[in-house]
Amino acid sequence: MKRRSLLLGGSLALTAPLLAPTAAGAATGTAALTNLSHLTFLVDSATPPEQAGHTTYRLADAPTVGVLWTYAEPNPDGSFRRVGGGAYHPETDTWGQGAFNADDIARAAVVHLRHWRATGATTSRDASYALLRGLTYLQTATGPNAGNVVLWMQPDGTLNPSAEPVELPDPSDSGPSYWLARTIWALGEGYAAWRTADPGFASFLRDRLDLAVRAVERQVLVRYGRWQVVDGERAPAWLIADGADATAEAVLGLAAYVRAGGGARARRALGRLAEGIAALADGGVREWPFGAVRPWALSRSVWHAWGSQMPAALARAARVLGDRRLLSPAVADSAVFTPWLLTSGGPDNGRQPTATDRSQISYGVDSRVQSLLAVADATGRAGFRQLAGMTAAWYFGANAAGVPGYDPATGRTVDGIAGDGTVNRNAGAESTIHGLLSMLALDAHPEVAALARQGRIVARVGGTTVEAEQATLTGGASVVTPDSAWTGESAFSGAYALLPAGATARWRLPAADQPRLVLPVVELRPDSRAVTRWSTSAAGRERPVGAVRHGRVGAQGTSPAPGALLPVTPSGPAEAPADATDLVAVSTGGDAVVDAVLLEPLVSRYVIGGAGSTTALLRSAAHTPRTVTVTVPGSGTATVETYDARGVRRSRAQARGGTVPAVVLPGGFTLVRR
Repeated sequence: MKRRSLLLGGSLALTAPLLAPTAAGAATGTAALTNLSHLTFLVDSATPPEQAGHTTYRLADAPTVGVLWTYAEPNPDGSFRRVGGGAYHPETDTWGQGAFNADDIARAAVVHLRHWRATGATTSRDASYALLRGLTYLQTATGPNAGNVVLWMQPDGTLNPSAEPVELPDPSDSGPSYWLARTIWALGEGYAAWRTADPGFASFLRDRLDLAVRAVERQVLVRYGRWQVVDGERAPAWLIADGADATAEAVLGLAAYVRAGGGARARRALGRLAEGIAALADGGVREWPFGAVRPWALSRSVWHAWGSQMPAALARAARVLGDRRLLSPAVADSAVFTPWLLTSGGPDNGRQPTATDRSQISYGVDSRVQSLLAVADATGRAGFRQLAGMTAAWYFGANAAGVPGYDPATGRTVDGIAGDGTVNRNAGAESTIHGLLSMLALDAHPEVAALARQGRIVARVGGTTVEAEQATLTGGASVVTPDSAWTGESAFSGAYALLPAGATARWRLPAADQPRLVLPVVELRPDSRAVTRWSTSAAGRERPVGAVRHGRVGAQGTSPAPGALLPVTPSGPAEAPADATDLVAVSTGGDAVVDAVLLEPLVSRYVIGGAGSTTALLRSAAHTPRTVTVTVPGSGTATVETYDARGVRRSRAQARGGTVPAVVLPGGFTLVRR
């Protein structure tokens, strides 16, 4: 699945000045955060030669189209150079993949469209026009693949449908893809913006969007209503590239188009695609994945922050279609999963299901911010906007590196921050685009922007992972290192423990000041007869945690790998008392595979500060209301707002003093601001 992509624009935009403050910034007397300078630097133009099946709006009159360089790398003097994808071949001035790609061109067009609509900037209007012409040139207009999109273009405008390394599908316009979904996103928002400004161009965009929707109909929606089995559970068979993540970006465009008057075909596709996304909502307050909408239909184990705009897509589809059933999973993702995510480490690239990839990128941060704001707009629940601000604080230093990820003076967003704090100082198209989409949202919501400027992590007390190989193993148990951590649908966090019948694993637990939910991460196999029984000990006293049945999973079905690697909530209390010193697992009935154990505090917390304010988020995994105290640095009165598991505010109070008492409702979250 392709994630990284390119930006594009017209030659006019290359000379565009720095942008004026947005309407929101001007209204509040603050400088706008949105700065398109670096995006403009990435913009270029290309004059493609005649290529069968490819043309664009008024190509004979204007043979040059807007494009966008994929990557930007720093020079020793602090300037940046533009770079394509794959190996560069100087003798032909080509790249193994290409210089420009449809993914980034589409999303850069969305940036300019939103900026134009927010500010009236003619530079963004013109850039969106150039980019949309370049994007539609990449779309195949005739033949059996009509409506699909070629991903890569070389500097001279020639297309590269079969990139190196290989992208799937190959050729890139031979089937449904992430870049087809993102093209629909840009065309939908493009039509909505241009329909009154230039009806002729809007009509062209409508025709190309209809072409793309027809491609989705014959390749994806032909399976509407069919279900596939994935490790014993039903999953929709009518998602683009089997991804709720890819499909969500198409839904964003279709929702914009239908809201602007789009026809019955688009409305039908919007409803059916949104229905498929909603079907991947899973878990609960104490069960993996904690109310999230999963991104990939073929895995019950994987969640990733990048491309996770599923709640945003569902919220917008619900409003456009008047179908509030689509809103419920978006609310659960926002009210239950997001507080868990923030307290347990933030928008990581890979929870698979443990945090095997703790790197964080703006694509992931922005996807969470956009989703929270869209659900807030659809429900009117202000707590989601505050969660959006806490998420967006990543851009201003609330991250593993403790440094800003976005620079308002240049418009650059770093390409990523690793879990150990290492910063990737490249500033490629994708990172730039999603940083700017977040800044546009913050400029439109000054109160959210103010919260986001609290760019320092004060405290985080959330889930911890205890690895299986850290246990003391007896009774024939052994540590196994798989040839590959990736199973095809999930990832081991390293080695795992193999426990034959009669074996025991014993972990020394880290100290805690409250009970913790115990979630063993185990491999489930339908033919397994193994049962692990879990207990804790403290001062010689044994307490049951519960049992895990390793055969409690259905048939593999279309899953890429046999079995499922999942966090399982044990039958029983499923909790370790605060004074527990040891965790013990005993295997009976057969071989049991244990990868790790997730320990979740019944009340976790995440505290950020800066710009003269502090905000604390408390998240509950308890069965009953709990009262806790949280340290909130600063002076003045603290505001305590308590929300339930649907994000509905249940109480609001004031408190003085540095240590603030707060009630957290079962499955809900509480926000404390000073």
